[in-house]
Amino acid sequence: MQNAAGPAFLADCPTRLAVEIISDKWAVLVLFGLSQQPRRHGELVDLIGGISRKVLTQTLRRLQQYGLVERRAEAPRRVEYRLTDLGMTLVEPIEVLTRWARDHGGAIADYQEAAEALAAD
Repeated sequence: MQNAAGPAFLADCPTRLAVEIISDKWAVLVLFGLSQQPRRHGELVDLIGGISRKVLTQTLRRLQQYGLVERRAEAPRRVEYRLTDLGMTLVEPIEVLTRWARDHGGAIADYQEAAEALAAD
């Protein structure tokens, strides 16, 4: 019997996995950083403000396990990361989310400030 709320609410629904992937704080930024071109680890660290090398490594490994990122070692010290074909399918949704954040981020910040002011009173 199908869950009355819909398949997205089922524990084994692929939607849950997709939301888990993109809800990771750094995953979307890494995917977006790789959307234009392959990059080396250090380039990604420089590109993504605030991410540590360790967290970037963990995020890249996790994205590799999902089949979204590919690691290519051209020489012992020349390793690049690139999106797979599957990873490329996330570029458009990430761009839409980025546009939404640009358009509505100010409103969210305003609501946060108002809520904090109310909580302080």
